[in-house]
Amino acid sequence: MAGRSGPLAGKGDHVEAARWEPVASLLVVAPAGVFLLHCLGAVVRTAREPLHASPFSGGLEPQEHPVSRFHVRWYPVTMIFLAFDMEMLFMYPWTKVVPEIGTPAVVEMFLFLCILLAGVGYARREGAFRWT
Repeated sequence: MAGRSGPLAGKGDHVEAARWEPVASLLVVAPAGVFLLHCLGAVVRTAREPLHASPFSGGLEPQEHPVSRFHVRWYPVTMIFLAFDMEMLFMYPWTKVVPEIGTPAVVEMFLFLCILLAGVGYARREGAFRWT
């Protein structure tokens, strides 16, 4: 082929086809795998029956269905939990760099905690912690 140089010069279409072989094999293997998994799921599937509620931990009959939705008042609590969970996610690596960086790392962490505390104050002011 004109204009090519190096080890691939003169190989022509064979080299171009070799570049597409992994893509072609993936396009064959992936749908075949999905089809086989679907067939396997159809073979091992059990008959669906309605859920039967029975006493679990406390021994009392449940008041609502086990797969019922949560009350909307749990969502603000969940968001606050996630905020503090993210705080802990940042604090674990912070403990590793404090000895190396020193006082600036401590100041930055306290600024971060103050911002989170301001968020908790805002949530309390807006009534996110009231249950009624």
